[in-house]
Amino acid sequence: MKIAVVGAGISGLSIGQLLRANHDVTLFEADSRPGGLVKCDRVDGHLFHRTGGHVFNTRRPEVLDFFWSFFDREREFVKADRNSVVSMSDGAIVPYPIENHVYYLSDDVLRGFIADLLAINAQRDGTEPQNFEQFLQGRFGRTLYELYFRPYNEKIWRRDLKRVPLSWLEGKLPMPTVDEMLFNNIRKVEERQFVHSTFYYAKNGGSQLIADRLSDGLDIECNHPVCTLQRMADGSWMVDGRRFDRVVFCGNIKSLPAILGDGLSADATARIDALESHGTTSVLCEIDENPYSWVYLPSRDHLSHRIICTGNFSATNRAAGKMSAVVEFTDFMSETEIREQLQRIPFHPRYVTHNFERYTYPVQDAATRLFVRQLRDVLGEKGLYLCGRFAEWEYYNMDVAMASAIELSKRI
Repeated sequence: MKIAVVGAGISGLSIGQLLRANHDVTLFEADSRPGGLVKCDRVDGHLFHRTGGHVFNTRRPEVLDFFWSFFDREREFVKADRNSVVSMSDGAIVPYPIENHVYYLSDDVLRGFIADLLAINAQRDGTEPQNFEQFLQGRFGRTLYELYFRPYNEKIWRRDLKRVPLSWLEGKLPMPTVDEMLFNNIRKVEERQFVHSTFYYAKNGGSQLIADRLSDGLDIECNHPVCTLQRMADGSWMVDGRRFDRVVFCGNIKSLPAILGDGLSADATARIDALESHGTTSVLCEIDENPYSWVYLPSRDHLSHRIICTGNFSATNRAAGKMSAVVEFTDFMSETEIREQLQRIPFHPRYVTHNFERYTYPVQDAATRLFVRQLRDVLGEKGLYLCGRFAEWEYYNMDVAMASAIELSKRI
């Protein structure tokens, strides 16, 4: 078949590679180069992850097989432990995950945490939490909720955590038991089973290497934002006037109403228009030397929620004699605001450059997932498939985006 793929981020590149052995595949990319959210630039000798600091790991065997078919694991990648910490507002540095290391904090905090866990243990009644706040309080207690989980997550999601459905964060939440947390704190156990406790990272080029390698052999038309998708009477699709048998849409679902014209119902269009999301301002900085990979920032003294110490991921990521990192803020920040905020952030970050990405975090409510799945099924029956973080409006990491592409390739 002739298949058009709209969007050449990780999802588009993955589905393109999966389909090209048996089909004639063309990718359309609005930007000047493929890669989507994983693109990197070289600035003042530092590798700048334009949106975050993307690394690779997965517990999905099919994704591992797919990913490593493109790379020499030993020669091209390093495997590292996720040496992450929480930087508290009082300057204390607590290893991640914080619930295993409460003994680093004050006696009052530790006593409150123990009392919370005992109360949680005594009140088990089988009732399931209905939102993110209930989950966090019911799992970790009010002491850690107010000290860390609430301020950190409110800086990311910019909303009352009662409004965050658990389906939104499925597979991304820590699930320790009361017994485990107490044992880990008493025995000072370094628990390594949390999501992405280790990761792979390219020795040269970071996640840009992944985008470049997944682009190899693909027919990609860059600087081509798709303007029209029209289904013909014979079931084929016209993509900006060119005929294809199938279309895989890996772009942003919010652009679909304009591209499809009258191909969507008024109700579907209204619901798509109402979908919410957040953007990210990523700031490349030179910072103090440190041994960490991620530094989480719950402090209310500034607006950043984390520092990604990309200069520690690979020696090639930093300029000679300097340490680099990406400081993240939710939504748009001007350079003036950024420079003022950096003065309040630990490790003395010094501004180099920044990038604002309008769409990085899709936001769901209780009805979002069902609506998008129903829309995906309706469009799929017509040969138009949705695949990827913003096409499916799901909070996908790189490996889950690849898994979605693998599953879709089987259906096609």
